[in-house]
Amino acid sequence: MPGKLKAKIVAGRHLPVMDRASDLTDAFVEVKFGNTTFKTDVCPKSLNPQWNSEWFKFEVDDEDLQDEPLQITVLDHDTYSANDAIGKVYIDIDPLLYSEAASVISGWFPIYDTIHGIRGEINVLVKVELFNDLNRFRQSSCGVKFFCTTSIPRCYRAAMVHGFVEELVVNEDPEYQWIDRIRTPRASNEARQRLISLMSGELQRKIGLKVLEMGGNAVVGYLQCFDLEGESGLVVRAIGTACTLDKITPASNACNSPSKDGKEPVFGEDLPSSSGPPTPFRALPTSSSSPPPFSPSKPCSRQSSSSDTDLSLTPKTGMGSGGSAGKEAGPLKTLLRQQTQTALEQREFPFFTLTSFPPGFLVHVGGVVSARSVKLLDRIHNPDEPETRDAWWEEIRQEIKSHAKALGCHAVVGYSESTSICEEVCILSASGTAAILNPRYMREGCLDIGSTDHRFEEPSPPSCGFCHIPYDELNMPFPAQLTYCYHCRRQKVPDVLFTTIDLPPEAAVTGKGCLIQARLCRLKKKAQGEVNATAISNLLPFMEYELHTQLMNKLKLRSMNALFGLHIQISVGENMLLGLASATGVYLTALPTPGGIQIAGKTPGDLSNEHHVLTIQKRINDTIAKNKELYQINPPELTEEMVGSPIPEPRQRSRLLRSHSESSDELSELDLSHGKKDAFVLEIDDTDAVEDIHSLLTDSSPPTGFYSCNTEIMPGIYNWTSGIQMFTSVRVFRLSHANLTNQGLNKIFTDLCENLLKSFYFKLRSMIPCCLCHLNFTVAVPEDELIQVTVTAVAMTFDKDQTQDKLTDKPANKGLFQNFFSSLERSSPLPEGRSRSLRSSRSFGGSSVTVVKMTPLSFLPGTRIIKYLGIINMFFIRETTSLREEGGVSGFLHSFIAEVFAMVRAHVAALGGNAVVSYSMKECVFMENPNKNQAQCLINVSGDAVICVRETDQEAAASVTNIGQTSGSGTDGAT
Repeated sequence: MPGKLKAKIVAGRHLPVMDRASDLTDAFVEVKFGNTTFKTDVCPKSLNPQWNSEWFKFEVDDEDLQDEPLQITVLDHDTYSANDAIGKVYIDIDPLLYSEAASVISGWFPIYDTIHGIRGEINVLVKVELFNDLNRFRQSSCGVKFFCTTSIPRCYRAAMVHGFVEELVVNEDPEYQWIDRIRTPRASNEARQRLISLMSGELQRKIGLKVLEMGGNAVVGYLQCFDLEGESGLVVRAIGTACTLDKITPASNACNSPSKDGKEPVFGEDLPSSSGPPTPFRALPTSSSSPPPFSPSKPCSRQSSSSDTDLSLTPKTGMGSGGSAGKEAGPLKTLLRQQTQTALEQREFPFFTLTSFPPGFLVHVGGVVSARSVKLLDRIHNPDEPETRDAWWEEIRQEIKSHAKALGCHAVVGYSESTSICEEVCILSASGTAAILNPRYMREGCLDIGSTDHRFEEPSPPSCGFCHIPYDELNMPFPAQLTYCYHCRRQKVPDVLFTTIDLPPEAAVTGKGCLIQARLCRLKKKAQGEVNATAISNLLPFMEYELHTQLMNKLKLRSMNALFGLHIQISVGENMLLGLASATGVYLTALPTPGGIQIAGKTPGDLSNEHHVLTIQKRINDTIAKNKELYQINPPELTEEMVGSPIPEPRQRSRLLRSHSESSDELSELDLSHGKKDAFVLEIDDTDAVEDIHSLLTDSSPPTGFYSCNTEIMPGIYNWTSGIQMFTSVRVFRLSHANLTNQGLNKIFTDLCENLLKSFYFKLRSMIPCCLCHLNFTVAVPEDELIQVTVTAVAMTFDKDQTQDKLTDKPANKGLFQNFFSSLERSSPLPEGRSRSLRSSRSFGGSSVTVVKMTPLSFLPGTRIIKYLGIINMFFIRETTSLREEGGVSGFLHSFIAEVFAMVRAHVAALGGNAVVSYSMKECVFMENPNKNQAQCLINVSGDAVICVRETDQEAAASVTNIGQTSGSGTDGAT
């Protein structure tokens, strides 16, 4: 499909002084697309030039429009020497290629230079005309929509969810090519930035072609990552979920709001089982981290209950008694379930990058499945043949798939992939949550399944169905304590549930949730090649085990029994490994009440030791009681009728009891989680154990009025207001000397993370009551003895005085949606451009500036998304040779991140948007050379550009004032 690209250069403003004699600039512009370049006239002696050029026209194929960015270079004209570069602008053309996309990109773009940062602005108009061509051999995928959000986007419904799509492209890194010896830093950075932009476009086009082959028209949960492999090369890879999306027309009054019966038609049909309203929220896996497989070959891994798998097990093909809905399930249901399982198992990878689903989509959740692999990087000899990297990921995905089958599950949801690279060693990680999905969403022709003949549902209430085990309790893939569901008393549930997804909307929770983090630092010897890779491989299982143990301890200490949004990342450095696990803990009412924590001393005869143990035990008991009150955890007691309702068969009961007694006899020393029936045992066997327990007790809780979580919304909090503040913070800590112990490193790393959280609470104290949502931590070891922690989050306010709907027979978070969307059901959608739009203009020196809101959430409180304008995927490099003069690491990082925000906002405003949702910072690579006063930082950000409208005119008046207060960014750094 050939097309015509047209660009017009209008004007510039606030350009830097390039001619010291006149304190002015002789600016002109080069406009380049592909191999064609146009130039404007020189506008002499002006810092605010007016070019008003003619339309520059490029005739190109549509695949070029997807691959290439429009490159605009602003230069200063010199008569007797080479022209001086002022800066560049890269404009992605892809958003103009959708059928319902914007027709023009028009606005003021910051002129960016990799050495000096933003150097003024340029006003540009860009248009695209496509000529229809029915060539079936075309190489473009124009029209395929991409979404960063990991839930079905607002204003759309999914007619079909096709499944997993992945692709990667490789190339040589210009930074490490021989020519960089004679190349200036600016030229090297720009070559790198341009190459990454080209690779990103090519990757998106190739994934789009795969989606078209599958019969889809969109990619949801699109996760793109860059692997900077140094001299080995550069890899850009992406994964996503292919869907067929239908636009919901405004006339249906369903865009972003529940329908009259409380359901949101985001999928092809309604679900009779969903009594409560659906969630419009989702949890982003942006982070580029993933939960590990947990020490599977060790018997002590039984402590992890439902969250881990055993690699030594033969995958099971049968669903098991726990996988079916019970004996009363009809033959039709069994047949359909088997057909769905077969259809999904026949797929190469039945993975879904979505983390938030409508009620009824998830039938059962088995737990976290993950895999990790250490590889030695080799040079990419031929960029057209990335077979090596493909084969690596193929192995990891096959392992994940076999883990899911071992859990009796046919799909993996909340799936993500990540890497950590140091020198020639690369750690590949992948993780997700094993699950059984509703057959109606997965079969071909699911749009026809709306008749009552196919409306089979779980016999258990929807609020607890997803907790029921999908595997056979008589032949479990790992030892675990199972009890009957505390909600329906029909099916078995585990004592603890770990997942990488958001809390399902129908889930009944007690009290509030909280952020739970496990942190770990381990030293390793410096080595090269295979010796280094082997050392890392040997360390990984122990790190994963310790992180998991910390998570379990902290979960028990808070009297909670489930983790959602679990994110485990392990970063590799030259002489250390960092591990960070983040999740949101909740108390699921369907799962059993967690027992206390029991301290066991090694030498019970020693009186002083016994007294010490009793003292620690009392502190732990007091902390648990305090946390129960803080998080309002008052689980409902079982009635006599519920206790006596279903009685397990004698064979099952004896088998269950026998397995428990056998496990406690054979593995009593290692199996700490089952030392007592109702207690979690911590054994003090050395100084490290005492330190671990001490750090457990000193793990600080948020101050009064603050809550925190790493999911989109905090479980148990209702009545969100429109007050919202996004922030990004980067801390860089240089270790004083290399001879640190593991214990000392752990304390430094823990204090770094804790102090970051405390600084947020202090800076946001005026927003109380407030919840920090979507806390996304990323850790890295960019250089020897340097630790970097990057955090992106959003602070949301809520009204704690409003009454909350906490009926026990309804989903616990129903009150949230009733209050949050109370006006939404009554109001009708607005056409674009009406006064209720979130867009507002403010005057700065006589020019109007569109205020663009940014949030890592997939929604903005109090607004409705009426249009998605395309994906924002931008890569920036910033280098300085005057680090101290720019305010050190803190000043340099602060100004760079503020510039990134400004450029993202400018590109969204030029598309006609007023907000960025699902925003995430995928990469923030910082390198420093303090002796030479130099530093370099690479940042990759992404999100969905959207148009939002306010719900009511009354809210609009209040919120326009609020925008100015909440749209800023906060960045800090520390050395």
